[in-house]
Amino acid sequence: MDSTPSPRGTPPLTPAAAGTLARWLTGPRIGALPAPTDLPPPALSFEFSPPRTEKLEAQLWACIRRLEPLAPRFVSVTYGAGGSTQAYTHATVARLVAETSLTPAAHLTCVGATREEVDAVARQYWDAGVRHIVALRGDPPAGSGGYEPHPGGYAQAADLVAGLKRVAPFEISVGAYPETHPAAVSPEADLDNLKRKIDAGANRAITQYFFETEVFLRFLDRALAAGITVPVVPGILPVSNFTQVARFSAMCGASVPGWLARLFEGLEEDPTTRGMIAAVVAAEQARLLQANGVDEIHFYTLNRPDLTYAISHLLGARPKAAG
Repeated sequence: MDSTPSPRGTPPLTPAAAGTLARWLTGPRIGALPAPTDLPPPALSFEFSPPRTEKLEAQLWACIRRLEPLAPRFVSVTYGAGGSTQAYTHATVARLVAETSLTPAAHLTCVGATREEVDAVARQYWDAGVRHIVALRGDPPAGSGGYEPHPGGYAQAADLVAGLKRVAPFEISVGAYPETHPAAVSPEADLDNLKRKIDAGANRAITQYFFETEVFLRFLDRALAAGITVPVVPGILPVSNFTQVARFSAMCGASVPGWLARLFEGLEEDPTTRGMIAAVVAAEQARLLQANGVDEIHFYTLNRPDLTYAISHLLGARPKAAG
């Protein structure tokens, strides 16, 4: 068999091995991400969903207690379609104020209520010690056929932001859509709507989740060009159930790249491996954002703490001592 000379004292290389080595040595070099210790940990925030049953309540509070030591900047609590979880949301944020060291941000929407009713809910939040609202237009109830403003309500999120600022000096976050809101007539119109929300008094925007980092970075370029200077915080969703995420993404306008589907292929009955892959994908995404200078990250936890905790740890977050 022919062989290729090799360094003295090592066996000669076969042509196949030499060809492999040549291919490895002549391919493009990919620079490594900065070492985690080279970058400060980002400011974190977490989203929770209010529980509807005792079992789900126990799961939520286990999640809260697991993530609380990481001292996030704030934690948000969602508001169901059509305002369907209003009472649960209020109970959860009130308990967060009373029983934890966390700063809660209550979601509030325009759907299905008059301005007076929405303002009354906002005052209840303020009286309960909640100083941060995530103001959203909101989704209509399932089967309603699309969003229609309430005749006496706030028509859009920008109107809601302005109304909340009249109620009390809330800190206000709003939604942003790197891949365009599915109901928007164009990307330009969607960005104009975000600018109106900021101009009405919002302090930051939190994005819909995305899976291609370049999508978010291009959106930042467009936002700055449109005159938006408040933080536009990336929302990251660790994918624990790919089938569920793919279905939801089709409704909310978030694209699912083919490479992500390939990673989860054949793992429908293997939650352990799915969890490992989910952690790798989300951690890589978060670290790439961090390397690009993004120092605030919002995690959609789905009330499951382990993936978010692990990724936060990789980003440099460490538990804070109690007290």
